[in-house]
Amino acid sequence: MKEKKNKYSVCIKPKNRLLELNLKEVWQYKDLIWLFVQRDFKTKYKQTILGPLWFIIQPLFSTIVYTLIFGTIAGLSTDGTPSFLFYLAGNVPWLFFSTALQNTSNTFVTNANVFGKVYFPRLVSPISTVITCIINFLIQFGLFLVVWLCFFFSGANVSLSWAAALLPLLIVQMALLGFGVGIIISALTTKYRDLQVLVTFGVSLWMYLTPVVYTASSLGNGLFYNAVMCNPMSPIIEIMRYGWLGSGSIPWLFWGISWAVTLVVLFLGIIIFNKVEKNFMDTV
Repeated sequence: MKEKKNKYSVCIKPKNRLLELNLKEVWQYKDLIWLFVQRDFKTKYKQTILGPLWFIIQPLFSTIVYTLIFGTIAGLSTDGTPSFLFYLAGNVPWLFFSTALQNTSNTFVTNANVFGKVYFPRLVSPISTVITCIINFLIQFGLFLVVWLCFFFSGANVSLSWAAALLPLLIVQMALLGFGVGIIISALTTKYRDLQVLVTFGVSLWMYLTPVVYTASSLGNGLFYNAVMCNPMSPIIEIMRYGWLGSGSIPWLFWGISWAVTLVVLFLGIIIFNKVEKNFMDTV
């Protein structure tokens, strides 16, 4: 009798190229991505009193603080729009980006036990993290819409422009930027753990270099304005406010630079992630 040859449905091979996404393989693990998304929701709000309400409480409370400190005490200009709505329009997208960055940056460290026991495409973990952040953003954006409608029907100086339709594109860009920066940091923290401490501080500093609590017009038209607007998140916040509040303008040139930076960061992030993925278990 002839021996039957073993047939394998899955063949695991090492990656030979640094820029190798294997998106087809990642798609085959879409169920695992969804399980990770569910895990993130359950573990984050497990044994909490308010549970998912924290999605709304977090941007609401931080916006109230911004309104009191920067709007009332410091008296910063909001281009004639209501202070609370102005800060909420900047705070909601910033929370999405910063949370995606920070959570993705912990990919290797927080999933070391899982990565060491079973094989699956490592990009599944940061992708699921970003998807979770997108769901969080949609919930928080729902809060923004409710507040926006209240101000709009009360006769406040708020107007909706065609740029509001750019929101899906802004969500994609923020997700890609947070994903790219996050996986770069996650790859570096496998060897340099002190970077985890610097991430929180760095994100806070990044926020103040982004027009979240102030208007871009208050910076003038000089070198400092150009430097701040070269920050890839600055044009995104400005477009968000222009579309939904009618304040400011669309910085087309800087938005193009922002997209270029986003794609470069994503490209470098994939290369570094793939390189570290091969032997990260020896250093974590």
